[in-house]
Amino acid sequence: MSTAASPPPPPPPEPTIADLVDRLSEQTSRLVRDEMKLARSELTEKAKQGGTAAGLFGAGAILAWFGFGLLLTTLVLVLALFLPAWAAALIVTVVVLIAAGIAALLGKKKTEGLTPTPERTVETVRQDIDEIKERI
Repeated sequence: MSTAASPPPPPPPEPTIADLVDRLSEQTSRLVRDEMKLARSELTEKAKQGGTAAGLFGAGAILAWFGFGLLLTTLVLVLALFLPAWAAALIVTVVVLIAAGIAALLGKKKTEGLTPTPERTVETVRQDIDEIKERI
């Protein structure tokens, strides 16, 4: 008994332009949603870290404020042993104001490098755009 070879199955039909546009629209929507989720999670993570850091910084600043006030009082009392009290207080005040100016300048310099930009999200969006450009 001989078996005749069955004909090969027909090739799948080529997708139509409408199918391709639908797929593109669906994939673009999914890509945008995924990028938005990434940006949201990245910004949430940065906000949590910033909040914790701000709280700790605030607690440290309050304690340092009291400690520094006591130290300044001690310095005024020590200088008052050798100078009139008003001169001792004036010297300590001038030194404190100079230190405050230096700290403010250093703080300003530190803030220049901060950006609220979600760097990873921007990078992945750039990669997505490059990939889309290559495929078009």
